[in-house]
Order: sequence, then structure tokens, then C-alpha cells
Amino acid sequence: MKPARLLNSNGGYTYVAAIVTVVILGIMSAQAAQVWKTTMQREKETELIFRGTQIRNAMRAWYGMKDKSTAIDPKSGHTNLNRLEDLVQDPSSAGKKRYLRKLYKDPMTGEDFVLVKNSTQQVIGVASASELAPIKQGNFPLDLEPGDFEGKKKYSEWQFRCDRLPKPAVGGGAKLPPGSQPIPEPPPPPPPGSTE
Repeated sequence: MKPARLLNSNGGYTYVAAIVTVVILGIMSAQAAQVWKTTMQREKETELIFRGTQIRNAMRAWYGMKDKSTAIDPKSGHTNLNRLEDLVQDPSSAGKKRYLRKLYKDPMTGEDFVLVKNSTQQVIGVASASELAPIKQGNFPLDLEPGDFEGKKKYSEWQFRCDRLPKPAVGGGAKLPPGSQPIPEPPPPPPPGSTE
């Protein structure tokens, strides 16, 4: 019998290097998954704002709200919206009158939007049913009331209401973010014939 000999090879180092490589790849994959999740949530947020605004605008048309008015027009013929489906096909119209192209689902949950009602049980808006914390906390589109969105802790607190419009900015311009300065106007051109 031959005595067992110890192998003098680098097999142990190769094994350790392979394990370290697998661990590094796992960490990188976890980071990539987190970035992907955040990107998908941002896309769903953008879609939520689009769909909610479309439904809000359709409700404004249903109730006959004009321009910047938040009052329901009694001449519109519609006093109460009971279901969102009525925005897609107006049941009181003989023809195919549509206020909304299609009935949208809540992109955050994939389910129907939650209806927001006023004290007289009129449907005046929609909200998401999602309890996730929103990524977007400010800089919302100018046609949304900032108080309905900024500083909210979950998507279910975002309400797209037809009776709420943003207040006009003082001076007719857009509201600037805190700490920012307006772009100064360029100086007027010198009058013709001046030496400057």
C-alpha cells in the first residue's frame, strides 16, 4: 500500500475565490433589484397621477364645471355620479356620450379606484387603495391641488377630486419651490441713438 499523500494544489484558494465571487454577485443583484423596484414604483406613481387626473377631468365635465369653477352646474343635467362606468357611457344620453375613454384601474393595486364622496354622497373623486408610502412628495403637476398630495404618507391619501383646483399663484406666475429665486428679467435694450 502506498501512503496517502497530501495534495499540494491551489484548489482551496479557487474554492474561496468562487464563494467570494458568488457573494459579490448576490449583493450586486440585490442592489439592482432595489433600483428596479424603485423605478417600477415611480412609473406606477406617474401612471396614478395620469389616470386620477383623467377621471377627475371627466367628473368635472359630467358635473358641468367650467374652467376654474368648483361648483356643480345644475344645467348640466347631472346631479349625482353613482358609478365610474357612467363616465364611459352616459346612461342619460341617447347616443354614445363619453366623458372618459375607458375605465381605468388603480395602477398601484391593479384593482378599482376607491370612490371619494362628499357629505351628500355624490362621487367627487377617486383615490388609490394602496397603503404604500409614496416616493414623490412634491413638485406635482400645476393642475393638482398641492394640499391633496404633498406630505402624504400613503397613496390612499392622494385624492383626485373634481371640486378641488389649485389656487392661482400671486402675481399670475407659477409658485416657486422654497429657497429658489425667480429668473431676473434681462435689462431693456438701450434706446436708439444712445452711446452705450
